[in-house]
Amino acid sequence: MFTGFPGFLGSALLRRVLGRGDGPVACLIQPQYRELAEERARAIVGAVGEDAEAGAREDAADAPAVHLYEGDITEPGLGLGSALDDADLLAGVDEVYHLAAVYDLGVDSDVAEAVNVRGTERVLDAAQRLAVDRFHHVSTCYVSGRYDGVFTADDLREGQSFNNHYEASKHRAEVAVRERVADGLPATVYRPAIAVGDSRTGETDKLDGPYNLLRLLSAQPERLAFAFSIPAAAETELNVVPRDYVVDAIAELSGRPETVGETYQLCDPDPLTVPAFVAVLSDAADRRTVTVPTTKRLAKAAAGLLSVAGVDVEPATIDYFDHPTRYRCPKTRDALAGTDVSVPPFESYVGRLAAFARENPSVGADPMA
Repeated sequence: MFTGFPGFLGSALLRRVLGRGDGPVACLIQPQYRELAEERARAIVGAVGEDAEAGAREDAADAPAVHLYEGDITEPGLGLGSALDDADLLAGVDEVYHLAAVYDLGVDSDVAEAVNVRGTERVLDAAQRLAVDRFHHVSTCYVSGRYDGVFTADDLREGQSFNNHYEASKHRAEVAVRERVADGLPATVYRPAIAVGDSRTGETDKLDGPYNLLRLLSAQPERLAFAFSIPAAAETELNVVPRDYVVDAIAELSGRPETVGETYQLCDPDPLTVPAFVAVLSDAADRRTVTVPTTKRLAKAAAGLLSVAGVDVEPATIDYFDHPTRYRCPKTRDALAGTDVSVPPFESYVGRLAAFARENPSVGADPMA
């Protein structure tokens, strides 16, 4: 069973899971996304079927299948009623991939609590009710909050403060998963860093996070563009990974029995500092950029004014220009050693991200919620 479909990450991961023969899959969807879910499910099933035919698979019983169920992770029983106990529906589910969350730095506390925390608890309840063999939880590196130092997969409750309600709620959600693991739930936690579009195509369905800076640069003249520089930015790392790496890593790790009970950070082990990131993004946007030193408060105020003026720059992103945490992933690197799954350097694909954003101006920054 999948939550978070037909989201960008969930859709890509669903194809990988079906492609390795782990189906059929039940997807919990919200009613307002049914049309999109049906469209993506048909495309995924068709693509997996074509791959199977190319591999000369003849067993019709192995044909991929996606079943869509309207529900709500914030409700008891996921809003599915008797479906959880129906032997012909969900009672055969033996694995859960929980990706549903509000991915929004500016989310208010009530929504973050309802979806990211209570929603995760409801999905955990359903997984235990179904007595699943595996629970896969997609968290975030930013459960670290503003931890001052190196943060690894072994860290979680370190007395940290948080930049926003998104981080705090994802932290509480992972704590809830860890507590169930301590009680015997066979779960694996995956923590992506800041996820951007596909490194091969540039495709994304949401222009948020680092795209705020790209949007700011692109709105200015080519010969001279301005970006904010706040104290401590020069020492701050901006940890970015492309969607395909996140999907490939989860697909690889989730298929192994020895990953049960483990947490894996899916981050760049060699990230760019903020000034280097701005320089690389400026080149991709074909802008000559000058950084303007200012205080954090003034930078946030300017971002708010820019948004009012039509240049959508989320003020909450400024907090990551002096974020004190550095992410490292030795456990993930060891687990993926010997595979072809690795993090490409940001410089190698940033041009494709910028080109996609430029060619698809209708893609917005709103989260699927």
